[in-house]
Amino acid sequence: MTAPAFAPPALTPATAELYDFRRPHHLSRDRQRTLEAMYERLVRSLEQWLVGRLRGQVELGLTRVDVCSFGEFAQQLPLPCAAYAFEILNTGGQQGVVDVGHDFAYLLVDRFFGGAGAPSSMERALSPIERLTVRILVERLLTLLAETWKEHVPLDLALKSFESMPEMVRIATREEPVLVARIAVAAGPRMSSITLCLPAIVLDRFLASREQQRVVLAAGTDLERQAKRELAEKALRATLVEVAARLPAFEVPLRQLMQLGVGSVLSTGVPTTAPLHVSLADKERYVGAPGRVGSKLAVRITDLSPKP
Repeated sequence: MTAPAFAPPALTPATAELYDFRRPHHLSRDRQRTLEAMYERLVRSLEQWLVGRLRGQVELGLTRVDVCSFGEFAQQLPLPCAAYAFEILNTGGQQGVVDVGHDFAYLLVDRFFGGAGAPSSMERALSPIERLTVRILVERLLTLLAETWKEHVPLDLALKSFESMPEMVRIATREEPVLVARIAVAAGPRMSSITLCLPAIVLDRFLASREQQRVVLAAGTDLERQAKRELAEKALRATLVEVAARLPAFEVPLRQLMQLGVGSVLSTGVPTTAPLHVSLADKERYVGAPGRVGSKLAVRITDLSPKP
């Protein structure tokens, strides 16, 4: 099959993209290539399924897969939109979105009801019957999406609701990162798109590199979150932290230092009741007093360090 005419143009030196240092993109090159290969297979499978049902030439092409904030994704939704929200089961209520381009949605309605001509694209939201018709495509797409991710992150997806107003699509906070895949659709002279949005927190185990992987407490059921919390607390309590207790600084003449030898005793001039400076990982945190527990020397914490 020849390359579709809707392939995205190459970026020119004049093209600039906004970069938010508070939410840096954490996709490594290896992850990016893997994602593109995964979604390319999804696009090819969906294209074969559509050709047999629309009785006409349909070409799909993966435009881009990237990570952005949900607010940025919501801003790009058209008005009206055809956004189908779905729940990712067993993740504590996490949700995703499939947005079907307006022109393509009306083409689906026309073809599924037996039309063969060039359907008109009306500037209105889909009617209840039209939503059910486009839902056939969305259900197939969710099946392919689960199959695409099953080797990396098992996803159990269930359609939940439909929204035609972008501001009513509220599956996450505006700052939360999401993985967005954009698919271009060419059906004859018509150009449209399909957009898939998944919460990055559900895919965090795959998206993050080994150095960036972390325990995610937000995803999962209540029991899973409790188990993860207990595991994190157990690991935290077992962590070793270097603790040092030091006497206050004192001065010694260089002449006295030059006379020191093995067995010499150095007088500090610091009284035994002087407070100790207690440091954690080379950072002074507390003020303490010397003591003893059984046969072992000890430090009793008496106050916080006056240093910031």
